[in-house]
Amino acid sequence: MLNLDRQKHLLSRAGYKFELVDTAEPNLLREQFPYTDPPKIYFHGREYPMDPPEDFWVTDTTFRDGQQARPPYTVKQIVDLYDLLHRLSGPNGVVRQCEFFLYAERDREAVEKCRAKNYRYPEITGWIRAVKSDFQLVKEMGLKETGILTSCSDYHIFLKLKKNRRQAMEDYLDVVRAALENHITPRCHLEDLTRADVFGFVVPFVQALMRLSEEAKIPIKIRLCDTMGYAVPYPGAALPQSVPELVYTLRHYCGVPSERLEWHGHNDFHKVLINASTAWLYGCSAANGTLLGYGERTGNTPVEGLVMEYILLRGDYNGVDTTAITEIARYFEEEIGYVIPPMFPLVGKQFNKTSAGIHADGVLKSEEIYNVFDTKKVLKRPIAVGITDKSGIAGVSFWVNQHLGLSGDKQIDKRHPGMMKILEWIEKQYAGKRTTSISDEEMMEQARLHMPEYFGDGLERKTVKAKATA
Repeated sequence: MLNLDRQKHLLSRAGYKFELVDTAEPNLLREQFPYTDPPKIYFHGREYPMDPPEDFWVTDTTFRDGQQARPPYTVKQIVDLYDLLHRLSGPNGVVRQCEFFLYAERDREAVEKCRAKNYRYPEITGWIRAVKSDFQLVKEMGLKETGILTSCSDYHIFLKLKKNRRQAMEDYLDVVRAALENHITPRCHLEDLTRADVFGFVVPFVQALMRLSEEAKIPIKIRLCDTMGYAVPYPGAALPQSVPELVYTLRHYCGVPSERLEWHGHNDFHKVLINASTAWLYGCSAANGTLLGYGERTGNTPVEGLVMEYILLRGDYNGVDTTAITEIARYFEEEIGYVIPPMFPLVGKQFNKTSAGIHADGVLKSEEIYNVFDTKKVLKRPIAVGITDKSGIAGVSFWVNQHLGLSGDKQIDKRHPGMMKILEWIEKQYAGKRTTSISDEEMMEQARLHMPEYFGDGLERKTVKAKATA
C-alpha cells in the first residue's frame, strides 16, 4: 500500500503492521544500560532525513512536572506565572498549552482561576494516571484534553507496574477508550521511551492508538518522554536513544501526524535543549518544558530556552514577548525565593555580564563584540560588567558610565583621574587577598568619593533611576 504526501510530492509505503512482542521476562537492554556504568550510545549508521513540520510550538508543564521536585506553588503564584506565560506566548500561541495537576484542591482552584482569565493561549490541559476513575477529575474541570501516563519500558511495565506487556497495553487502551467516550482528547505519555523496546511494544501500542483515534474521529496525541535523559540527537544513533529515529518511527510506521507529536525531555546528560530542537527538526511539532527548567531531578527543557530556539529556527518572533523572560526570572527570585544559578543562560546574573578587562574594553568600543544580541532590547537587560581583579580600567569605566546613565558623548573618559583612583582601590583589595567580587554598593561609594562632581542633585536622581532600570 502506498501513501501520497501531496505537500512533498512523495510516495511512501503505508499500512505497516507490527504485533506486540510479549515476553515472560523484561528486556532491560543491558548492552546499552548496564546500570553499573553510565549508559552506552550505539550507532547503526542509518540516517533519517530532517523533515521539520510546517508549524511547531512550545508546551509547558511548569505546574505538573515542574512541581515534582519542589514545594508546591501557591494558587497566586500559579496564576501570576500563567499570566507571564500568556505574555511570553504572544497572540499566536507559540506557548500553545499548559499542563496542570488536578488531584489537590489547590491545583483545581488554580485551574479555575487561570481559566477565568479566558486566555486562548496557553490552553489549559490536565494530567492523570492510567486509571479510569481519574477521568472524573478531568470531566469535573471541563477540560478538553488530558495527559495520560502510559509507561512503555519494561523497567516500568515489569518492575514498577508488575505486569506483562499485553496487560499493560490493554489497560492503557481501556483508559484511552474511556477518554474518547467522554469526548476528551487523550495525550498518551510514553514514559521512559528511551529505554523501551520500540518495535516490540511501543510501535504496536501506538498503532493501536491510531486505530482507536480513527474509529472515534478524535485525535490522540503522543508525548515522547525521555524520562531519564538518555536520548541523543546524533545522526546514525540506534534506538531507543535516537531522537531522529524515534520521531521518524512514530510518523512513518505508526502514522502519527507531526501536529500530534510532542517531545518531553530531562537534563540528566546535559542534552535537554538540543534533544528538543532535534525533535522539532525531524518532524515533531511540540516541545515540552518548564519555566527555568525546574523539574524532576536535573529538570526539564527550559521554556525560555525553547522560545529563544523557536525564534532562532523560525527567523522571526511570531508575536513572542521576549521581555517576559526577564520578568519571569525576577518573579522566581523575588516572589518565590528561587536562587537562579548565575551562569544560567538568558536569566542568570552572569548571562550578559563580563568581568575581564579586555572584554570590557571591547564592550566600550562596541557591545556587539561581547554580547550575544541586543539584550537590552530583547530582554530588557543591558549588558553588564562585574568588577574583579581582572576588570582593569576599562571595566571600571564601563561600570561607572553605565551606573551613572551616561552614554555617547556624555561618557566619562577612562583616563579620568577618578577612574584611576577607583582602580587603585580595587587593586589594593585583591593585594590584600580578597577573593570576592566588588559589589555595586562598594563601587558606587568609590565613585562618589573620587568623582564627586558627577553626583549633583539632578544627576544623582538620574543615577538612581538608571541603576533601577539596569
